[in-house]
Amino acid sequence: MKSVSQSLQSGDIAILESPEPQAEAHGVVIRTVRSLISAGTERMLLDFGRAGWIGKAKSQPDKVRQVITKARTDGIAATVGAVRAKLSAPISPGYCNVGRVEATGRSVLGFAPGDRVVSNGPHAEIVSVPETLVARVPDGVSDDAAAFTPLASIALNGIRLAAPSLGETVVVYGLGLIGQLAVQLLRASGCRVIGIDRDPSRLALASQYGAETITGEDAEMVARQVLARTGDLGADAVLLTLASDSDEPVHAAAQMSRQRGRLVLVGVTGLALQRDDFYKKELTFQVAASYGPGRYDSDYQAGRDYPAGLVRWTAQRNFDAVLWQMHRGALDVSRLISHRFALERAADAYAVVAGSEPSLGILLEYRAEGPKGQRAEESAMTAVPSVHSSPSALRPSGPLALSVIGAGEFGVRTILPAFKAAGATFRVIASRGGVTAARALERFGFAKATAEHEAVLTDSESSAVAVLTRHDSHARLAAQALAAGKHVFVEKPLALTHAELAQVADAARTSGCMVAVGFNRRWAPLATAVAAGMRGRSAPASVVITVNAGALPADHWTRDPVVGGGRIIGEASHFIDLARFLAGAPIRAVNVTAARTAAGGPAEDIATIGIEFADGSTAHVHYFSNGSKRYPKERVECFWDGHVAVIDNWQSAHGFGWRAPRSGPFASQDKGHRAEVEAFAAAVRAGGPPPVPHDEVFEVSHWAIVAGELARRGGGRAEGDERGERAAV
Repeated sequence: MKSVSQSLQSGDIAILESPEPQAEAHGVVIRTVRSLISAGTERMLLDFGRAGWIGKAKSQPDKVRQVITKARTDGIAATVGAVRAKLSAPISPGYCNVGRVEATGRSVLGFAPGDRVVSNGPHAEIVSVPETLVARVPDGVSDDAAAFTPLASIALNGIRLAAPSLGETVVVYGLGLIGQLAVQLLRASGCRVIGIDRDPSRLALASQYGAETITGEDAEMVARQVLARTGDLGADAVLLTLASDSDEPVHAAAQMSRQRGRLVLVGVTGLALQRDDFYKKELTFQVAASYGPGRYDSDYQAGRDYPAGLVRWTAQRNFDAVLWQMHRGALDVSRLISHRFALERAADAYAVVAGSEPSLGILLEYRAEGPKGQRAEESAMTAVPSVHSSPSALRPSGPLALSVIGAGEFGVRTILPAFKAAGATFRVIASRGGVTAARALERFGFAKATAEHEAVLTDSESSAVAVLTRHDSHARLAAQALAAGKHVFVEKPLALTHAELAQVADAARTSGCMVAVGFNRRWAPLATAVAAGMRGRSAPASVVITVNAGALPADHWTRDPVVGGGRIIGEASHFIDLARFLAGAPIRAVNVTAARTAAGGPAEDIATIGIEFADGSTAHVHYFSNGSKRYPKERVECFWDGHVAVIDNWQSAHGFGWRAPRSGPFASQDKGHRAEVEAFAAAVRAGGPPPVPHDEVFEVSHWAIVAGELARRGGGRAEGDERGERAAV
């Protein structure tokens, strides 16, 4: 399928050929017939992409501060690499999409193949969207009109926050697309509307929709005119629907408001508020978040709708309300369409957006094709493959022919370049969305990109598979790849539960193939140097690992026990493995102490993991999310036989009674990613043995799961018997 791709580095627009996306459990797959370019949002993205480094920095000063902080802690080279990788990853613009349903997820009940719907999908021939961000288009509403629904819902959400009542005066400050839509919705609500803009053609259009208009050349003059037209009372509410860097619009909005008036920011403007403006009139100010409640809620977008009795107007219900206004004729967008382009001419459309030619609504048109009518149960993304290759089908040595499942930012930025440096031949790459796989195909030269992971498992030329997906699919996909006769490299964690871990272990044992887990810290040059110094010691060692992990939002997927496994299993497992490597002895017991939240529950990501090893050595992993970003993220301290080694954030090491490797003041971080991949590649070529013994891989994964369980309970101790089985104490 074709999709629009934009480079954040240059701003260039391209048409990308990518695999068709598949339906999530609560998702809807839609074949697009129209999509609308949001001139405001997408022009800002174009301007950002086309700006130089200085321009990019000026437009996002908060990101500059983050970059400076990262440079202080991780070093200049690592920071520059991360920034370049972020900018080099193209984006899929657009969020106003109309089409026909092709397939639905197994849990979707409200939509069926053939339905005509609107969604927030990007500019692409096929999109996959959560069902809670899809609405059915009523008969009588054209595809052209329906494409304006998400933009109109942004205006509607701002209006709901302003809460105007019949007869009130509302100012719409900025008469672009959203402003014009807001004028009509306010008029339909029985409000007097005053529209402000600098563009005479936009003022004339708003006047046709029933607004009184004021030319917005001077902020102070505009405020005085509004006061004059309201008998010095002032506006009851002001919607700021413009895009400006200046602080003057907010100041003017405050000046034109009545006492206890309401200001709602729907667009973008400077926010250096003047206290006196708000203090004397007791004004309220609020920022509207896109098209309504749920837009930035991962639970909502996973299909968990809010009860209508408690949250009356969600994003989806705002879509429905807008479509109803179109259906009854209260919202007319025909005069807002200024240009049409075929999808293949998207670059020309964006040239209009970025140029000086007057424009408003720019539609992209797609070739029609009938719906296929699939359900997600038929999708290969969730199907268990029926192909089981015997171990004898593997070539024991030779070139590494790699296929990959998952094309997220970390995999594309770090793991795939490491495999390329290791001489891998790239075969098939699969990602659920399809677009990211297509981008990886172009960058790394894969033979095929797909949205169906079964194509990876059945590719007869692949000798190995890399699993780079979210945590909840690691074990399942690793076991399937092993059963298909492939060696497996899987990003950590290997599994989230003991049952999943047993599934992978059985598959590895049956297939005779190798499993390597992305515990890269043990492969870092500084870690291997310290471990070499500790080998042959005469007494138990002590290891202290401090991880300044940083806070994550409560709804971040890695904190979800089902999807991410929580931060102990998902990330602290790295450091359990590192401690195991440095100690060089099996783990015999784990003791976890977790902090408590203000509500009294366990804070899983503020914990200390005490580890006891078979030879009497100990380790303590301090995993803290409550520290400062200015403090280095990782520090490792090892004590043995009168020696001390300290690793500072994988940039330098210091020795006391031990000679540390030399490093310059601007040493780059090396966390071992390339070394671990090279070791896996060499093992595949040689036909084994695995780079880390399987017993050790599964041992560390077992104890990481135990530590995660204990942390979620608030702490506790677990011991293993001679067979490594756990017995809680």
